[in-house]
Amino acid sequence: MSKISSGKKTVTVALAVGAGLTALALQSGPAQAQAAAPSMTSGKLKACFVYIGPRGDIGWTYAHDQGRQIAEKALPWLETKYVENVPEGQATSTLDRLVADKCQVIFTTSFGYMDDTLAAAKKYPNVIFAHATGYKRLPNVMTYIGDFYQVYYLNGLVAGALTKSNKIGFVGTFPIPELKRHLSAFALGVRAANPKANVNVKWLNSWFDPAKTREASEALISEGADVLSSAEDSATGVQTAAAKKIPTFSHYNSMYKFSPDYVVSGHIAHWDKIYIDFLSKIHAGTYTAKNLANVDYWSLLNTGSVEMGADAGLAINPKYTAQLKAAKMTVAGKSVSVYDRVMALMADMKKPKPTFDPFTGPISDRNGVLRVPAGKVSSVADLNSMGWVAPGVVGAVADEPKK
Repeated sequence: MSKISSGKKTVTVALAVGAGLTALALQSGPAQAQAAAPSMTSGKLKACFVYIGPRGDIGWTYAHDQGRQIAEKALPWLETKYVENVPEGQATSTLDRLVADKCQVIFTTSFGYMDDTLAAAKKYPNVIFAHATGYKRLPNVMTYIGDFYQVYYLNGLVAGALTKSNKIGFVGTFPIPELKRHLSAFALGVRAANPKANVNVKWLNSWFDPAKTREASEALISEGADVLSSAEDSATGVQTAAAKKIPTFSHYNSMYKFSPDYVVSGHIAHWDKIYIDFLSKIHAGTYTAKNLANVDYWSLLNTGSVEMGADAGLAINPKYTAQLKAAKMTVAGKSVSVYDRVMALMADMKKPKPTFDPFTGPISDRNGVLRVPAGKVSSVADLNSMGWVAPGVVGAVADEPKK
């Protein structure tokens, strides 16, 4: 069953997602998408965005808003509007107002909006809805995500190479499948580079809480963590690590400017890649309010929707290049530098058909239960319903299966 109240970016359910579907597959249908009542104002398509946090959070919402602005600049026929700080599970009145304001496409950018989005879509069948990180679709509702599990694995390789205490801190938000997926990918990367290292996790049960993030970060550091990663939406984790002169990672957006000496790498979202593609297909008549039930953007490194980097275009902070080149790990019986391994895997993951996936079996969870058999790769559905966590993760994880 779902936990709508605590989910922003993914699901807490076992589900049968249309996993292999991507928005790159064209759908056939009527030549024009229509809004609930109005036609395009002044010849423009009006797209509206619902945000979970403030535009200035520097993380999740900021990244979505940057994508909105880039799309509006790139598409001369596009008009946009946004509403920020809309609580999860309380979006109904906002969606009603946006439809009344002649929005023809509405993006709901948090998992906890899922049920409200579905209800609004049924109420307004001629309006197109796009729900970030959800799994429920309708003829006028598509789903989308730019996922970071590949980048978290690469960041984990870096973290494993840099730690001297063999303790790496991870500030988590909610223990939902997306966070478990990212935490596990990070831990798998850490252990690949440094089999002795662990990832210690503390959960905030909040998406945006700088005070809690500072407290959790300081606690992890006091417990011996000498590398720190955070999934909370502010730059507080980066700033706290920098104050202690500890290597850390950008999340959702570049945070390099907050600590150019200690942000080593990170994961950066480019939501504009999805927004421009999807809106262009609506404008062209490819996508309509009648043919979206099988449209799911599952966007990884090879789409350009996500990026590994301390900053845009900067995969690894040059201050750490020498240290990562000196660090060695074993790959297929051969010793290679961690730096070279990261670069080789990143290049592979950017290919249309990567040959490496972090969740390739055999993988057992931290309780010793086999989760991915030898020779198999976790499906998108498996990743989206992930409850277990990988070996190397230390700390309580809610709803973790024991068998």
